[in-house]
Amino acid sequence: QPLINTEIVESTKAAIPSLSEQQQISRFLDFHISSIDNIILAKQRLLNLLTEKRRALITQAVTKGLDSSVKMKDLGIPWLSVIPTHWSIERSKWLLKERDERSELGEEELLTVSHLTGVTTRAEKDVNMFMAESLEGYKCCKRGDLVINTLWAWMGAMGVARQDGIVSPAYHVYEPGPNIDPDYIDYLVRMPVFTEEVTRYSKGVWSSRLRLYPEGLYEVWFPVPPIDEQRAIVAHLKTETAKLSNLATATERTIKLLQERRTALISDAVTGKIPSEFMNLKIEENHAY
Repeated sequence: QPLINTEIVESTKAAIPSLSEQQQISRFLDFHISSIDNIILAKQRLLNLLTEKRRALITQAVTKGLDSSVKMKDLGIPWLSVIPTHWSIERSKWLLKERDERSELGEEELLTVSHLTGVTTRAEKDVNMFMAESLEGYKCCKRGDLVINTLWAWMGAMGVARQDGIVSPAYHVYEPGPNIDPDYIDYLVRMPVFTEEVTRYSKGVWSSRLRLYPEGLYEVWFPVPPIDEQRAIVAHLKTETAKLSNLATATERTIKLLQERRTALISDAVTGKIPSEFMNLKIEENHAY
């Protein structure tokens, strides 16, 4: 432990079983903890696969649509490659209008942007960061607006607001036009491949100091399906990603229970709560199996 007094350690008493019992406990824990760790590792691999599947699902739907039989056209735009022939492409400056309205009193709900969660309320975040004494002059944000954390756009800190509120003056806020659905934008801008694309138009000397300003974002091409198709894509993704999220939540819950079981098993074994005859029996049963 950091800064712990050596004398305290030397004077601490501990119950020590006989050497043979220690060896018995070690054999018992080696076997069972290894089994639990292997299961946890498999569950964590499943979580990684679910994340990859979600990412691939969104990328496919947002950039290629839901009908795999439609004809495609080559755009010559590396991050988009090909899109359905009936889709159009537009520079974002024709789809998004910067909103620079300021709060007079700063009493609106404060929103924040993360590369992990998109746009959420500050109240949902468990953070201990400096808060300004007054939020007067913060930027106003409307439900459906695209919000980009200018300083962390290179990490993917952007998304669409789900409610009205205010955001840091250092952020940039954009109002979508009538030809593009806000939910479709949210899926689009939170794809890693989109983050890589906007990074090309960010300004800064170091990669960790890049800034995405409006003139940079406006250089990016957006795929634009017909508005009804955008909404169909959004509905499909909401259904399918919800299934993946539910499976991921159940898997995370299982991992937590396994970790608790692991901790409890070690504690019980090293403090003498598991009878030695039971440990011998379990070891023999497992070797026989």
